[in-house]
Amino acid sequence: MTSYGLRSGELADAAGVNRQTLRYYERRGLLASPQRSPGGHRIYPAETVDLLRVIKTAQRLGFTLDEVADLLDAGRHRHGRRPDGGLRARARSKLAEIEQKLADLTVIRDTLRAAISAGCDDLVACADSPCCPLPFAELAERSPR
Repeated sequence: MTSYGLRSGELADAAGVNRQTLRYYERRGLLASPQRSPGGHRIYPAETVDLLRVIKTAQRLGFTLDEVADLLDAGRHRHGRRPDGGLRARARSKLAEIEQKLADLTVIRDTLRAAISAGCDDLVACADSPCCPLPFAELAERSPR
């Protein structure tokens, strides 16, 4: 670490990301453009490590980078913001989205288990069978003609 802050490699190592990620986050506006050393090296403030960890954690929780950017922006401009625009409201919305995905995945899992149990080995033959658990008929009813 320099006396001014962290160079790109030091920051990337400390936060568990690569240097390309740093530049990408700069282009996306998630990280402020760093100062430069007299030798032209990027120098980041030490607190950037925490910011990168926050970004990566939010991504692991299912937030997109656009959503992370909005959350960071909302945190920077707390005064004058509506209370429903913060992390709690967005976390509720993300939780509902994740719960819907889990419900969808449960249906998919159960259908695949049923297909395995029914011995489905050929999609075309299975589609013509009345005992096929795959939702061919249901999908055909929904598709526009």
